[in-house]
Amino acid sequence: MRRIAISVALSTMTLSLAGCGVLNATGDGASASPTKGDDITVGLLLPEKANTRYDKFDYPIIKNKVAELTKKQGKVEYANADASATRQSEQLQNMIDAKVDVILLDAVDAHAVADGVKKAKDAGIPVIAYDRLAEGPIDAYISFDNELVGEVQGRTLLEALGSGVDTSDKVVMMNGSPTDPNAKQFKEGALSELNGKVDIAASYDTTKWKPEVAEANMAEAIAKIGKNNIAAVYSANDGMAGGVIKALKAAGVTDLPPITGQDAELDAVQRVVAGEQYMSVYKSYPDEAEAAAQMAVTKIQGKDIQFDALTQDRVDSPTAKDIPARLVQVSALTKHSIKDTVIADGIYTAGEICTAKYKAACAAIGLK
Repeated sequence: MRRIAISVALSTMTLSLAGCGVLNATGDGASASPTKGDDITVGLLLPEKANTRYDKFDYPIIKNKVAELTKKQGKVEYANADASATRQSEQLQNMIDAKVDVILLDAVDAHAVADGVKKAKDAGIPVIAYDRLAEGPIDAYISFDNELVGEVQGRTLLEALGSGVDTSDKVVMMNGSPTDPNAKQFKEGALSELNGKVDIAASYDTTKWKPEVAEANMAEAIAKIGKNNIAAVYSANDGMAGGVIKALKAAGVTDLPPITGQDAELDAVQRVVAGEQYMSVYKSYPDEAEAAAQMAVTKIQGKDIQFDALTQDRVDSPTAKDIPARLVQVSALTKHSIKDTVIADGIYTAGEICTAKYKAACAAIGLK
């Protein structure tokens, strides 16, 4: 059953387990057959650098959490593929050759990496799919609730259009990369809200999530539909939203239509403050990254009760069924929810958001 809540308390996921005594359980009661001590190596493979979250949030959070869980004896070996599936396959093989204990894998291409996942499995190295559902014999999966992301985007876009929304209102869809299974889920979630309520006048899948590709596609959509006939733009993430906005401005559009995003990147939050981008989707990276670190450590240490408590959801990939998973909730970020999301969770301070260029806009919404 689909979840329909837009805003969920994000900080309770791991704390609730700790409160029940699960995460703090010792090996005596929580482990059927411990396989490793605290001296472990976690391999972390992240997909790209265009999205700043990976280097700024995911890697350092996972590194610090692994150290905390292993009394500073565990370490994280990190590699970023910079959007190259070939490079990521080489990095995965390097991790296997180095005999890391467990791998957290955020796939550039979920299908292309399947052979590498099998090689890791054959080498006795568990692989946990992180953020994107990789194919192959993965041991578990952690990500945000991706269909809910799309639902939140689509629902909030309709709210922006207001009570006068009509099936003739033309919407451009700027979807994510066709090699990323998450992009398909975002699109499906958004369409579940938009279909039958607006006219999807143009829809694009964006190679490697590149903002410049989104910009070019948006320019094509403007030429096709007419700059004054676009009621709204569904953009699957913030980077592409930036490209969409560039194309609209280049076409001479001064009164920008509502535009969605995802990831709550700093420049996107500032665009929301300024009224250039209507919304983003805030995903609590600390919740996802800390839980991923916990899953990796408990998996390799054989702490089955803890691992099961962290993976109470189930998902299917094209190559595997009933995969243990955790799906983390998300919330909409608009002008009115910045304080309750990125500022409340310590992602950004008001000072970081409200630089000189945005001070007046921040003051207008009571952000200081």
